[in-house]
Amino acid sequence: MKDEKWRAEVERDSERLSRAERGRHSLLAQTVFLGSLSVLFVAPLLGGAYLGRWLDSLGEGYSVSWTVNLILLGLALGVFNVCLFIRKYW
Repeated sequence: MKDEKWRAEVERDSERLSRAERGRHSLLAQTVFLGSLSVLFVAPLLGGAYLGRWLDSLGEGYSVSWTVNLILLGLALGVFNVCLFIRKYW
């Protein structure tokens, strides 16, 4: 009786271990995931900075209002992109 119970527990544990190995992400997959997150976050931020700087250069005098506003908009958009990406793929 004990031998059968022990055998069932070992089979259950081995099945759990094999399921855990299948679900684990490799180092390369994790690196690609983090790279994608950084691009999704940084691209809108830099796009907002460059677009804001260009819009500020069109006006006369010294102004950074477009730059600051579009950087903040890019930051919000980047955070939103990262949240959506994590929900979908993680």
